Amino acid sequence: MTETQTDDAAIDAPPEEVVVDFHATMTAIKEALGRIVVGQEPIIDQLLVSVLIGGHCLITGLPGTAKTLMVRTLAQALGLDFKRIQFTPDLMPTDVTGTDILDEDPGSGVRRWRFEPGPIFTQVLLADEINRTPPKTQSALLEAMQELRVTARGKTYELDGPFVVLATQNPIELEGTYPLPEAQLDRFVFNVVLDYLDADEEIAVVERNVLGIVDEAVTARTGAKAILDYQRLVREVPVSDDVTRYAVNLVRATRPGAHNAPAEVDKYLRYGASVRAAIYLCLGARARALLAGRYHVTARDIQALAPPVLRHRLQVNYLAESDEVSVDDVIAELTRSVPEPGTRAFDSPDRGDRDSPEENAAA
Repeated sequence: MTETQTDDAAIDAPPEEVVVDFHATMTAIKEALGRIVVGQEPIIDQLLVSVLIGGHCLITGLPGTAKTLMVRTLAQALGLDFKRIQFTPDLMPTDVTGTDILDEDPGSGVRRWRFEPGPIFTQVLLADEINRTPPKTQSALLEAMQELRVTARGKTYELDGPFVVLATQNPIELEGTYPLPEAQLDRFVFNVVLDYLDADEEIAVVERNVLGIVDEAVTARTGAKAILDYQRLVREVPVSDDVTRYAVNLVRATRPGAHNAPAEVDKYLRYGASVRAAIYLCLGARARALLAGRYHVTARDIQALAPPVLRHRLQVNYLAESDEVSVDDVIAELTRSVPEPGTRAFDSPDRGDRDSPEENAAA
């Protein structure tokens, strides 16, 4: 394992020592969350990865699947400020970003404009039911997410880091909703899906609610400065050329007509993912490796993150709906069919991507 030097004083120690400390902290956070939130360990891991790479996350789940509880408890365990916005049809952009208020000094009578920050000025923002508010308000939030700043009356106000938006949406209610367009969906690193718990887990939820355990406060295990340090540490995790190539091949295979696309892609997808998906796969894989106590990334990390990274970037066609084939079904086929590093198909001259310059020239 190669030691990596950084300018951050918090991670000047050898990577092995830092990884052990990081892993212990994250394990304590997950244990604290597990005492409040039942049966959502994979989702909690994905939300932690989102925070650790400084990305925003879309949470798709039915009512009653503990979306709000999970996000609020996560913010408490991370020691980050938390705010929640309930998105409604009458919500205005200034209700999210803030507005200028004309104040009058009682003594002098002088009037001055004062900016009143909106709830977006926080560290963890829960955008509840984001698809229930009009596009204008959605755009105000998504622009702030992208630029990390808000502009009002010609003045710019920076959003302090860490800043993560966790937006929820209901997958079954379509009336009175404003679905996010593809370009805005692409700004979310992940789309995680919450499903119903199994019977034993639901029994545990009922018992905990009766005993009032869900109302217990969670002790902060870290803080904003430590999270920023961890975000820098994540970017120091080495990724081999082969793993990067594998992530790119996987994303290229999502595009109908690509030479390495499986038959299911050509048959069931309208369009595939952009290179941004490959970037998020490689970034997220770094964080996932650290969460597992490793300082190196494997193809398994890429495969594990393929569903949350790709499911909101791929669009199925009418034939998929007719054949009852979901986006996740297509992603599963992609991870099965795209050659992994170390296999003979991957190590061939085109390195697992049949869309090679030589074949293009021959075509």
